[in-house]
Amino acid sequence: MATTLLIIELLIVLGCIFLGARTGGIGLGIFGMLGTFILVYGFGLEPGKTPVDVMLIILAVITASAALQATGGLDYLVGLTAKFLKKHPEHITFYGPLCTFAFCVFAGTAHTSYSLLPIISEIAQANKIRPERPMSLSVIAASLGITSSPVSAAMAAMISSDLLGAKGIELGTILIICLPASLISILVAAIIENHVGKELKDDPEYLRRVRDGRINPEEDAKNLMRAEDNQDPHAKYSVLAFLLGVVLVILFGFIPSLRPEGVSMSETIEMVMMSDAILILIVGKTSVSKVPKGNIFIAGMNAVISIFGIAWMGSTFYMGNADMINQALSGMVSTAPFLFAVALFVMSIMLFSQAATATTLYPVGIALGINPLLLVAMFPAVNGYFFLPNYPTEVAALEFDRTGSTHVGKFVINHSFQLPGFVTTIVSIAIAYFVVVLFY
Repeated sequence: MATTLLIIELLIVLGCIFLGARTGGIGLGIFGMLGTFILVYGFGLEPGKTPVDVMLIILAVITASAALQATGGLDYLVGLTAKFLKKHPEHITFYGPLCTFAFCVFAGTAHTSYSLLPIISEIAQANKIRPERPMSLSVIAASLGITSSPVSAAMAAMISSDLLGAKGIELGTILIICLPASLISILVAAIIENHVGKELKDDPEYLRRVRDGRINPEEDAKNLMRAEDNQDPHAKYSVLAFLLGVVLVILFGFIPSLRPEGVSMSETIEMVMMSDAILILIVGKTSVSKVPKGNIFIAGMNAVISIFGIAWMGSTFYMGNADMINQALSGMVSTAPFLFAVALFVMSIMLFSQAATATTLYPVGIALGINPLLLVAMFPAVNGYFFLPNYPTEVAALEFDRTGSTHVGKFVINHSFQLPGFVTTIVSIAIAYFVVVLFY
């Protein structure tokens, strides 16, 4: 009877995740909350723990990022990146993804990659390099930037007192393990991507689009010039102000003794980044009323609502069935702990969010007694949502590549992002594991 109830509850959880993912936007949050309501009032489960720490950090960081966007700081960064990439077109498969990675590490969200993708595509096309190579890897690099960023929602979840923060894992530890692992995995994937597909001049789809007049390199060049010309000094100052906040977060994360006694890293991030938003607006000479109007603020609010509903539902389901779940998984995980990384990967495909995946599954890994440092090494596995080509950054890359080389096959899952996605996931976890073994 208990097993039957667990299966029914699990189907409800999976059903809500599926419906939420199909709905998009705040769908994960509202369907997650519906699932929580059904589990509590329909099955008598006690409500799980709400991810308050995670949501507050996201609110603080998104406020600062949205302020940066409102002052034109993001556009300024795009212009600088465009100039750099244009000087090194022959290495676009390496530099494009690396710039995207750095951009997302800095901003804490993969959605900043929308500004860079058309630039990468245009530079590759202009130099007769197959855009699929840098474009597909840039999308994956954007995701890896989230699990390597000191100010991302996923990192907030990891270091919160609800997850690894309670096990003594600090921000500095995660960055030392995941940042080099992600960089190395991007370089390995870039080497492989340089040999993917036909050369652009021989690609039949590209040649067909040229004949049809669908490719307009002159218009792309004009767009690129507009990005390069954005040199507003106030935007530059706002970038420096945001960078100051990021540096302070990293400093307090690497040196916990700098924090007053009793002040957690989560509280520090909230105070620093929310305060930093004031400085960004002052030096950028921008009205606070513009902050909530940008797409970064909207995406951040979607993330908060999604994590609220989906993580609470996951916590309620797990806490109500903890004994049975732990018993079923403990034997498997004790003999092969890295199978937990597979679970993270699969869950991220369903949740479309690194932060939601971490807040949903990491409590299970902690309860099962997996070494916290191994859980850190598995962190890149939460980037598995590339598996289905319907995440916004993937859709954007498909649209921005006018040549059609970045594509989705007739079987849907045979798309351009699979190879770089699996290469970076496997390599980054392997490198992170060796960092843990050698230095911890």
